[in-house]
Amino acid sequence: MTKVIAMAGKGGTGKTTTSALLLKYLLHKKMSPVLAVDADANANLNELLGLQVNMTLGQIRKDIKSDIPSGMTRDQFMEMKIHQAVVEESGYDLMVMGQPDGPGCYCAANQYLAMTMDKLAANYEYIIVDNEAGMEHLSRMNLHEIDYLLIVSDPSARGILTAKRIAEISGPLQLDVKEQYLLVNRAPDPVSPALQAKIDEAVNETGLPLGGIFSASEDLVDQELSGTSYLQLSEDTPIIKQAFAVFNKIFG
Repeated sequence: MTKVIAMAGKGGTGKTTTSALLLKYLLHKKMSPVLAVDADANANLNELLGLQVNMTLGQIRKDIKSDIPSGMTRDQFMEMKIHQAVVEESGYDLMVMGQPDGPGCYCAANQYLAMTMDKLAANYEYIIVDNEAGMEHLSRMNLHEIDYLLIVSDPSARGILTAKRIAEISGPLQLDVKEQYLLVNRAPDPVSPALQAKIDEAVNETGLPLGGIFSASEDLVDQELSGTSYLQLSEDTPIIKQAFAVFNKIFG
């Protein structure tokens, strides 16, 4: 059965970085094939993976409004275009949502993805969904069953508070979340007592287990500035060793 791993958290907490590190972990553990879905309107997961994206679901929406080729239904044309939008790589594929239909609207793009997600899911062992801020997209994308919800926070009181709120709203969104964890990203090393107190508060008040803490990493900054894929980072790199230890705790 395909397992869905979704990222959540306020903007700028490092959900995309965490998604890339998780993809590296799954490939290293041969827990593949994996479908990585970049569901953020400001899509940049492909940049952390060193990939070129030529088509997004937002662009497909525009194509669907044009003439449909003779002999094809609109649904057939849409399904063909979505398969063309999948960037195929060794051990994993990438799909990018792209720009929304209008201010705050992702309706058509999400509808297209929802219509084909069941068919796509059967081809993968894991699906990683890199969400924009909030969790509404998970519901719209026909992903009501989440095996692992990783709520990512930056090392700030506001980030921890947002993570706490996200943990509390999965029920009202009618999401069936089997396991959820708090991940604190770009933390100082060592973690300050004040930050640790906020983390402990969120864990105690929500019952949200602490999956792990990722330290701030110059290696990730340098890798991104050079435009080189995170997947090429050595397993001996401190942040990779740290991430693998966290993911072993969650998925091992």
